[in-house]
Amino acid sequence: MTAEFMLIAFTLFLAGVLAVPIASWLGLGSVLGYLTAGILISPFLHWVGTDVVALQHFSEFGVVMMLFIVGLEMNPKSLWAMRSRIFLLGGLQVVVTTLIVMAIAMAFGQPWSIGLAIGLVLALSSTAIVNQTLREKGLLRSDGGQASFSVLLMQDIAVIPMLALIPLLALPELTEAMSHGATGEGAHGEGGLNLSLVDGLNGWQTGLVTLAAIAAVVFIGTYLTTPVFRFVARARLRELFVTTALMMVLGIALLMTLVGLSPALGTFLAGVVMGGSEYRHELESDIDPLKGIFLGVFFITVGASIDFGLLGQNIVLVLGLTFGLIALKCVILLALGRAFRLQGGDKWLFGLGLAQAGEFGFVLLSFTVANAVIPKDIAGILLLVVALSMLLTPALFILYDRVIAPRYSNKEEREADMIEEPAPIIVAGHGRFGGIVNRGLRAAGHDTTVLDYSSEQLALLRRFKISVHFGDATRPDLLQAAGIGEAKILVVAIDGKDAITELTRYVCAHFPHVHVIARAVDRNHVYDLWSVGCRDVIRETYDSSLRATRSAFEALGHSRATAERMVAEFDTSDREVMLDLAELHDINIPAVENDAYMQRVSEMMEVWQEQLAGRVSNATKIAD
Repeated sequence: MTAEFMLIAFTLFLAGVLAVPIASWLGLGSVLGYLTAGILISPFLHWVGTDVVALQHFSEFGVVMMLFIVGLEMNPKSLWAMRSRIFLLGGLQVVVTTLIVMAIAMAFGQPWSIGLAIGLVLALSSTAIVNQTLREKGLLRSDGGQASFSVLLMQDIAVIPMLALIPLLALPELTEAMSHGATGEGAHGEGGLNLSLVDGLNGWQTGLVTLAAIAAVVFIGTYLTTPVFRFVARARLRELFVTTALMMVLGIALLMTLVGLSPALGTFLAGVVMGGSEYRHELESDIDPLKGIFLGVFFITVGASIDFGLLGQNIVLVLGLTFGLIALKCVILLALGRAFRLQGGDKWLFGLGLAQAGEFGFVLLSFTVANAVIPKDIAGILLLVVALSMLLTPALFILYDRVIAPRYSNKEEREADMIEEPAPIIVAGHGRFGGIVNRGLRAAGHDTTVLDYSSEQLALLRRFKISVHFGDATRPDLLQAAGIGEAKILVVAIDGKDAITELTRYVCAHFPHVHVIARAVDRNHVYDLWSVGCRDVIRETYDSSLRATRSAFEALGHSRATAERMVAEFDTSDREVMLDLAELHDINIPAVENDAYMQRVSEMMEVWQEQLAGRVSNATKIAD
């Protein structure tokens, strides 16, 4: 048994290791790589007798951990700001999709109860695939990404009443057939431990227990997280931190399961509550690798769960239903997106991204069969539809990336064109870097124009009478609308190393009178920005690293004055070296292939170390 388990685990990991790099290299994304890996190893898993469904349920814990991490990155204030999208947009999506699918099923001769159950199953989308893909592509913070996240969160909430409703839809003939089939097996049925906290309780009692469980999650996240991690920190064992983080997520997921709630929803709530903890980043870094492993296995099992025998027998029907479902949900989502004022590419990202069925569909279909709601033959076809729609999702994102997004980047309507008096300072990107720069400038009485992708964030800035443009700051027409021709300063704080470089190159070349302050991602990026003409480059983590170095010197026993002088000498020496090397850097040649650059680095390394050591030594003597 041990050898069999290790063989299956080795096969899963080997398939992922081989398929995902190839898929990423082809620009298809990791999700499609995992799904393809599952399809390829499916015959082997069935040959060794692997219970793919059971493995899939186990690996769904990756979805739970993913939502926990998403919760950590949010806060109650931002969640409250999204309430209309979560409950109104998400609620409408679930209700409208359910009713339309139900009507179509009834039109094909199914009873209303089966049609409603099918509608509930197919109304859901894949939290795992959509969130993972949006995060990989950096689209989660866009308006389309935020709308998608809101709907997915509402769908997770909706699973709870769905599980309560489905048993009420049971068909008498199916119930009778199942009871007859189970008669001969009752004596040999397996006994199970009933761990539910709500079995046998009436409605109000169940509600009280559920509220108590949610209150317990909030209490644990608010008051116990920090003391528990402080206690664990005394052991000074990294693995104990990982174990504690995993224990907390498992415990919260278990508690939610015991009261009949979605474990993913419970851990998301816990993540939101724990987001203010001083151990937030520790939790995220500990859980993230485990989340990736479980999600990878989950996607592999989705690919492996496709029954190709049944698919071959019903190929036309299954493909027709799959493409019909994607088209139907896309139309519904596009209509809702337009009603909720999603514009251009964001509307299509929302429509295409959520057009598939979701992993909870596997759970609900099993539940409907067990509760005599949907016959096994129909459920088998629907399982294929769910799996294939998920398999096609990466292709929908590729369609968005390569066909739709480029069109809207060129044709996007620009709200900010109406600005009559552009400010002399333009801040491109209002995130954690640009936002601080902008607040500092405005606090000193300077007017700024902000360029950013998030229309919600920019709407908030407009309330404070800050001039803003929605869109891609690298677009020349948008820069013109923002007043780049008359601007004095441009602060480049957008995301993406290449995007920063290209924007800096364009402005330095076409508007040399503008003083460009560009954020550099790393040391090599400093050289790239220097080579395109920027002479005011800020390394995004450099100053904080110098402060950390100063703290390290103080911890070693040096006085504050000595530590500051030592750091100042290091800073001076480092800048001199960078200026020297920047003149030899060629943006079109990798550093390791630039012979002149590499030779100069080799020559300078030993000399620089000696000079730096001398400067630091002198600084120490002077300060002491």
